[in-house]
Amino acid sequence: MYRITLLGMVAGMTLLGASTLSVYQDKTHYRYHPEDRFIGLTQGVQATCNGEDMVLRRSSACPSEKRLCRLFEEEKVLERKIIANSANSRILSQLITLPQPQSIDAESWIGAAQKLANEETRLQLQKRELADTQQRLKEIFAKQTRSHDPLETTEVCQGTLELSLPYGYVTFANEYTATLKKETITVTQQLAVTNKSGVDIEAKRARFYYRPARSYIRPIHFSPWTVSEHKNYPMTKKIANVAMKRTMRMPAAQTAEDTAMVAPDPVATYNDAREYTVKGLRLPSTGEAVHVPVLQWEVPLLCEERVYPYRNSSVFEVCSFTPKFQIEQNRWKITDAKGRIVNENGVGEYEKEIYRLYTKHDPDIKVMRKKIVRNERETGLFGNTARKKDGFVLTLVNKSDRSKALKVIERIPVSTTEKIKVKLLGVEGKGVTYKTDKEGKVEMDVTLNAHESKKIEVLFEISYDKDLKITY
Repeated sequence: MYRITLLGMVAGMTLLGASTLSVYQDKTHYRYHPEDRFIGLTQGVQATCNGEDMVLRRSSACPSEKRLCRLFEEEKVLERKIIANSANSRILSQLITLPQPQSIDAESWIGAAQKLANEETRLQLQKRELADTQQRLKEIFAKQTRSHDPLETTEVCQGTLELSLPYGYVTFANEYTATLKKETITVTQQLAVTNKSGVDIEAKRARFYYRPARSYIRPIHFSPWTVSEHKNYPMTKKIANVAMKRTMRMPAAQTAEDTAMVAPDPVATYNDAREYTVKGLRLPSTGEAVHVPVLQWEVPLLCEERVYPYRNSSVFEVCSFTPKFQIEQNRWKITDAKGRIVNENGVGEYEKEIYRLYTKHDPDIKVMRKKIVRNERETGLFGNTARKKDGFVLTLVNKSDRSKALKVIERIPVSTTEKIKVKLLGVEGKGVTYKTDKEGKVEMDVTLNAHESKKIEVLFEISYDKDLKITY
């Protein structure tokens, strides 16, 4: 008998440990073995028991050992206090309006009036405090769940209970931290998982997918591409109605809408790009993100300072590297080698196989761009061709106490027709090297010593038929 009981306990523990969570972009599936009928403080949830649909109902009872139920009971106690305060205020108002006595004992009357005034003040202050507490509870509930009512099954599920939670109840996102060293970057990736379902979740294994659970794909079958003689056939009313019905029946593809107690700490496994597994996940419905480590890797890094004067005079640092794993979102927290924050809202992007991380602005370099005033003597007419010289001057000032290397990206016009030709006449500046491409990009490398300023003059010529009017 003892052996049977022990085996039963082991089997029960195994069942309880078999809970799973699957989070998609459009819904969440939570499978577990329940101990009672209570689901949570939630709504819009569908349930099955061992694959069979199960009826859910609202309940006025909420198990006191459940975390959200303690909050639920606090709200009920508060409601009773608010009702009692309102009743006491009404009774006090009635006492004040009672008929006045014919003969007045001044001392007793004054004492009674003071007691009434004090009681009225106490009730008003209590009403304000209760209103503040009620507002606080509403905010707490709104953060953790969308319902104030307990939900339960009509009977305890003897087996696997599966809950289907709507979009937005459980969400996750990738968070990236970049630690910049002199020649390398350490990338730390983690999942931030948030539960606002009103159902406290404990899963032995949780899987997260960057795709919808429901995605209709219309079957496509091969059909031959034929050529035939074109003939005009009038469309009859019957044929038109059939065509319209077929169009109306055609299904549309469905798309997805776009800190808790954790012991022991869960760790995510990188299954593939946009798919992860977490073991031992405790995810209470607090509305606070649970952070789960995914990956950490280090690669060589090259950083440089850039400016695009034709667009913006701000100088910024951009760091380039080749990722070991696919980067799935472009917002970053950036720190230096000592853990100091460089940028809490850094931005990155892919450029072919290279990833570029835009880290910070450099306020020590001032950049000014000024168009060259065109001189009429520089515009000549040779036959039917007009030649117009144009350009601009860049002034770069290094206000810091150390040398700066800067990449300046500029541009000259690019012709969209053979009737107009553009030629770069030159880039003049002390110690400036440059290169150009067919898209009119002019890339210059400039070194500025401490407190040094430099001027760079970029000249180009546009030649075109003198009867043409051009714009650029």
